Amino acid sequence: MAQSGTVKSSAYLPPAPRNVQETGLNMGFLTELALKILYFESYMSGRELSNRMALPFAGVINQVLEFLKRERLCEVRGAAGMSGFSEATYEYVLTARGREMARDAQERSQYADAAPVPLDVYNASVRAQGLKDVTVHKRHLRHALSHLVLNETTFEQVGPAVNSGRSIFLFGHPGNGKTSIAEAVGSLLMEGDIFVPYAVEVEGQIIKIFDNVNHIVSEDSDAGHRGLDMRWVHIRRPFIVVGGELTLESLDLVYDIDNKYYESPFQMRANGGILLIDDFGRQQVRPRDLLNRWIVPLEKRIDFLTLHTGRKIEIPFEVLIVFSTNLAPKDLVDEAFLRRIRHKIEVGDPDWDGFREIFKRVCEGRKIAWDDRALAYLIQEHYIKAHRAPRACHPRDLLDQIIDIARYLNVPPSLSKELIDRAAQAYFVEL
Repeated sequence: MAQSGTVKSSAYLPPAPRNVQETGLNMGFLTELALKILYFESYMSGRELSNRMALPFAGVINQVLEFLKRERLCEVRGAAGMSGFSEATYEYVLTARGREMARDAQERSQYADAAPVPLDVYNASVRAQGLKDVTVHKRHLRHALSHLVLNETTFEQVGPAVNSGRSIFLFGHPGNGKTSIAEAVGSLLMEGDIFVPYAVEVEGQIIKIFDNVNHIVSEDSDAGHRGLDMRWVHIRRPFIVVGGELTLESLDLVYDIDNKYYESPFQMRANGGILLIDDFGRQQVRPRDLLNRWIVPLEKRIDFLTLHTGRKIEIPFEVLIVFSTNLAPKDLVDEAFLRRIRHKIEVGDPDWDGFREIFKRVCEGRKIAWDDRALAYLIQEHYIKAHRAPRACHPRDLLDQIIDIARYLNVPPSLSKELIDRAAQAYFVEL
């Protein structure tokens, strides 16, 4: 399915498992998960347990409950509701032996939510839903960036960089729209959808994948009613932004000692989409160390993550990674690393025609009457005489200053010389 004639959604559709074997999980794992959920909830109907574990009742959950009853770990309490009786409406409660085994299971992991999918199934899904088949055409990009004023050279570099699906290095002075360009591209790619699992299982360990902060659920997300595996969430292609909080530790599996499961790192949650490293070079860790961490994934499209047992697992790296920095590239990286970055794009200062267009758009948005002579005064007095370069963010910031000052003076905001001078004096600081 294509959205808005731009980015295609993934053709990957995870089918619902028809039996325990097709879940990819063994009966021991499923029964422990069911025990923990029943322990926390006191009692549940078979249908409720099916919804909680995100697995079909027929063929899977009914078999799990039969095993629990046969081992005297749970028993039928009664039937839930009044609308006809079926096995799925029976309510189940743990026996004393079942509660003891549930406590033992919690010692190994506190995870008690949707059943995970096996690691190999997750890896296959990432490769099937990567950006390799996503193509952005010129008219699509023109529409996505229409709210920005960019010179044609910069614009023509962005499209091929996005279609590479690999890596982009955006650099230039602050305030010229590097983050806005990345966000616009992210919005464009998010017109496509992919499936991600709630969690992944590897050797009995759980790695949580779905993140309701960074993942946006698609409007067409009711997988269970379409015969699809309910362990998967239908989301927009991810666009994840990290900045100064980024550390080397956050790029590996984060083991929750108390709950005994893993949180996936940023790049794993961004698979199939974009990971924007904003303000690159401002992190507490040295830029060179961060860059060294990315060398293998960028070259091989494979990442290696470490379990707390010391075992390394292989994860596909199907991420368009964008480095955005205000610092000079020579102060951050060496030539060897830049060679590994597919596209390098300088986002420079706007020329005076571009500056005028930005100023005019912002005036229109702030409902301030346009005045060409006022802009000429601003440029002459506060840019040319001050030897100051224009930035794309200046019109917005100066006009916000004018609005604040006008409100204080109890006058309508306008491009008067007095308000322009006061706004410039309050805004510009010589460094």
